[in-house]
Amino acid sequence: MSTLGRIGLWVTLFFAAVALVCLIVLLRQARHDVQRELDAAQAVVAQLRVLALRDAAALQPDLTEGLRHVRAHWLNASDAIPQTPEPDWLTAWLYGGSMSGETLALADGRRLWVSVEPRDEVDEVRDSLVQLLALFALALVVSLLAIRWAVRRGLRVLAELLGALEQVSRGRLEVRLAGHGQPETRLLADHFNRMAGALQQARADNSELTQALLALQERERTHLAQALHDDLGQYVAGIRAQACLANALSGQPQAQRNALIGLERNCGLLQEGFRALTRELYPVMLEHLSLDAAIRQLGEQWQATQGIDCRMRLSRHLPELPLASRAHLYRLLQEALTNVARHARAGRVFIRLQPGAGHLRLWVRDDGRGAAGPVRAGIGLRSMIERARCLGGELKVLSRPGRGWAIRLDIPMLEASR
Repeated sequence: MSTLGRIGLWVTLFFAAVALVCLIVLLRQARHDVQRELDAAQAVVAQLRVLALRDAAALQPDLTEGLRHVRAHWLNASDAIPQTPEPDWLTAWLYGGSMSGETLALADGRRLWVSVEPRDEVDEVRDSLVQLLALFALALVVSLLAIRWAVRRGLRVLAELLGALEQVSRGRLEVRLAGHGQPETRLLADHFNRMAGALQQARADNSELTQALLALQERERTHLAQALHDDLGQYVAGIRAQACLANALSGQPQAQRNALIGLERNCGLLQEGFRALTRELYPVMLEHLSLDAAIRQLGEQWQATQGIDCRMRLSRHLPELPLASRAHLYRLLQEALTNVARHARAGRVFIRLQPGAGHLRLWVRDDGRGAAGPVRAGIGLRSMIERARCLGGELKVLSRPGRGWAIRLDIPMLEASR
């Protein structure tokens, strides 16, 4: 059953219940009124009976005409006694007394048949019941029509919303709802349109992020290949050539010694190249150093490479973090320093890592140019946000023009103590 049908059913049941209550109240009151009226009619019949016995001459036809709720028939000698009809259910319920008449024999030989007649009173009650039911029926029809008119407008908006949601589920995020006259429907359309716009923007951002990640992957592979081919490959080729030269100069001690010195130097350069490449791929020092020591080494290496003053304030009583969490925190700081070197135009960077009330806080602040408004998150900032999420923390980025950038990461102490 449709929503409109269920509403109509409930309204009809409500009207039926109210009508039933009103009918019961009306019938109870009508029964009391009918009993009172017909008791008066019984008293009139009793008076006629007394008059017929005491003063038959005073009992004339004009006296019995127009009596309320009393049937009176003057009978001739050949007239049959009138038949009393069987009462219907309403008459039987309203008036429980006997409706059978009686024949009064007067002293002058006349006969008068009298009985109580409740039909007029019952017809009045029946008319009242019919009017009440007609009024309720009219009110019900008007209510259903009004509900149908009001609900169909809402159902039309709901149908449009369901259609729009179906299109969104199929990936058509450009769909929008038109505003309607009612404030509620306009508010619903505005919320849906904002949701669809946010989903569309999120899909565009995800697509852009995916393309950026693929491009970054290709750049990393290209860099790795160039490092292996240009640097490490050349060192390996030089080592091989110097080894062959040292073997060929077996009879010349000085020349052989010079070749071995060059061989040792190339081996050292090859080792340094492998270490640098390994540090770029994975921070091995996290497995051997404490967190503050690893971060201090990162800051010193970054300062030596970028030529930017890096000042650090690291607590010596940092909570124990699992290796995965230390790696996320290390990479987040590494990305923050990379962003400073690329975009901030700063001369100094401040790093602070200290435990606080229920959290571990990381501050990274520079004295660069900053930004005047909100900055669109690039791949670097998004990776930092995702790493903060992996740490169970919250990353905030603050910037003011001419006052530099600042990032703040709060890691819950529960996460930090795992």
